[in-house]
Amino acid sequence: MTGTSELRYVYAVCRPLGDAPLQADLTGVAGAPPGLVEHHGLVAVVGDVPERDFAEAPLRSRLEDLDWLTGTARAHQRVIAALCTVTSPLPLRLATVFRDDSGVRTMLEQEGDRFRAALDRLAGRVEWGVKVYVEEAAAAEPAPAAEPAAASGRDYLRRRRAERAARDDTWQRAERFAQELHDELSGQAAATRIHPPQNPELARTSDRNVLNAAYLVGRSASEEFVETVDATKDREPGLRVELTGPWAGYSFSSPEDAEGGEEQP
Repeated sequence: MTGTSELRYVYAVCRPLGDAPLQADLTGVAGAPPGLVEHHGLVAVVGDVPERDFAEAPLRSRLEDLDWLTGTARAHQRVIAALCTVTSPLPLRLATVFRDDSGVRTMLEQEGDRFRAALDRLAGRVEWGVKVYVEEAAAAEPAPAAEPAAASGRDYLRRRRAERAARDDTWQRAERFAQELHDELSGQAAATRIHPPQNPELARTSDRNVLNAAYLVGRSASEEFVETVDATKDREPGLRVELTGPWAGYSFSSPEDAEGGEEQP
């Protein structure tokens, strides 16, 4: 039982872990070790968190504190990553909190059918992220100050048209490459999801994102998937391919999150 000053934080839902327990020294949000709440064949992975931070009113304020939010997200991900070594969990939203274990069991009861369907979809699979960027130098307009003086206004306009055509060619080439890569990777994935292009400020890069996709891939097929991505990284000058993962299936937690081909056995 938790004390009156503690709440139950839920990281994920999974099937019973059996003989593959979580590591003994694992800690999560608020430095608490994760525990398990079982109900009708489902397991919620939980931890104790202080009510002073995670009750509804203080939590709204805390979520605006970037340092606190970053630390909490890292601790949350640490538990999810540990789970991924022993099972295929269904990760829940950051700061999913209940009053006590009874509230957690009520969630498992009410959402049980959805959780079981999601766990069936994620079983034996992991998420990989692939992004394609147009590098800043390839997309940038040449600085006028670096150019030789145009002999005439007509020369100047001709030069500008050539620059615009070159930039248009770069973007067309990037979009074509991104689509071809996505089609190739989709053939190796059970499901895919296209995310909106990443904001350059959030990504801390001046390169322009033209593909931001997630792929649900079988664990046994992941080595081939990674090799396919690696083989494309130097295929097109001025384009950068970035691979992240493997992750829990964040992008595929509900049926509407998946698009593309049928799931494979």
